[in-house]
Amino acid sequence: MNAAFVSSDKIRDQFSSAMSAMYQQEVPQYGTLLSLVEAVNQEVLTANPALNSALQGSDELARINVERHGAIRVGSADELAMLRRMFAVMGMQPVGYYDLAAAGVPVHSTAFRPVSDSSLKRNPFRVFTSLLRLELIEKTELREQASDVLRNRDIFTAEVKTLIERFEQQGGLNTTDAEQFVQEALETFRWHDEATVDLATYERLHNEHRLIADVVCFRGPHINHLTPRTLDIDEVQRRMSGVGIDPKATIEGPPRRDCPILLRQTSFKALEETIAFADAAEGKHTARFGEIEQRGIALTHKGRALYDRLLAAARENAPAAANNDAHQAHLSEVFKDFPDDDTTLRREGLAFFHYQAVQGASVQGSVSIEQVDSLVEQGVLMITPMIYEDFLPVSAAGIFQSNLGGNSHENYTSSASQQQFEQALGVEVINEIELYAQRQQASLEQALAQLAG
Repeated sequence: MNAAFVSSDKIRDQFSSAMSAMYQQEVPQYGTLLSLVEAVNQEVLTANPALNSALQGSDELARINVERHGAIRVGSADELAMLRRMFAVMGMQPVGYYDLAAAGVPVHSTAFRPVSDSSLKRNPFRVFTSLLRLELIEKTELREQASDVLRNRDIFTAEVKTLIERFEQQGGLNTTDAEQFVQEALETFRWHDEATVDLATYERLHNEHRLIADVVCFRGPHINHLTPRTLDIDEVQRRMSGVGIDPKATIEGPPRRDCPILLRQTSFKALEETIAFADAAEGKHTARFGEIEQRGIALTHKGRALYDRLLAAARENAPAAANNDAHQAHLSEVFKDFPDDDTTLRREGLAFFHYQAVQGASVQGSVSIEQVDSLVEQGVLMITPMIYEDFLPVSAAGIFQSNLGGNSHENYTSSASQQQFEQALGVEVINEIELYAQRQQASLEQALAQLAG
């Protein structure tokens, strides 16, 4: 890259910070949430020096305070394709395909995020991005009306499109252009309290599904939540009501464990906000909420298969009451069959790890892959859990539904169409598990080469 250009990592870092400041201004409870998460994280690190040291040693500690993920929903293939180009300026690529129609939500999704180790350490900002599936709206007239509304809007400023094209042509942006890009890109995600349709149209779309009304009826997709990362989501959940935040009933994802896996999420309920409609009527809209996440280790195909099997068993026999303590106790009982120590997770090929040669250590002769277990046991080769950077469709649907009044539609069949989504996107999505495997293999090869030095 030309030395005069600002790195995509830096642009992403600036945009993430600007987005967080904007959302804190728009949704004051988000600021309260940030303060709560920061306090809980500090308490965890103080009470657990070993964890503090491990996070520092793996360069994970610095990223936690800046770590955020956001979520947006767009209505057309053109909007999705332009978003892909916008996120590319920030070094973010589409990773994973998520079908939420199976859970009664008429969208399919990907996550735009950085993919390299160095970029993830700098700022792992992610945006879970959903595309409305208009074909799932059964009423022809309503489907065509929604399509017409979407066709007549442009969610991007003229300036940001110019800067995206400049980035693509030049291979980068200079400091002035990068700063302008951040400000112009923010406009796509800004909240608008004026709908582009009349109240009657809004209500027809809303009655079909709240999410459809949210996607179609406004000038832009407005960021609907930003999510900080906590080191103890159970404690945050317990304290939310004490700071005036009403949490959802249960924490989504796996139970609390000694070795956290994948992703756990909770949220506060969506705000009811006053909206002015195109016919001068006034009404209410519910869309924006707050979310918290706790991230664990990424799982292999084998690990995900075990996780999915246990989660299905837990859901099948779930307690009737939506009580988080009962829910977590039930999950913990079912997940006793999932190993809960790093050694077993690695040996059984259930999870991904980073490998690192111990400083100053060496071995005689060439080092083979087959010697890995022995080298780890000898303390010559260190392993650290590889953080799960992605999302869980069941959990995402659970968060969506808890903030959409629970009106899921069972008639949205599980007609996943990754090919259709990728056609709209303009590229294939990256397979997240293959990406973890590549990162693990690269770290192992580098560590072995260092030991053989």
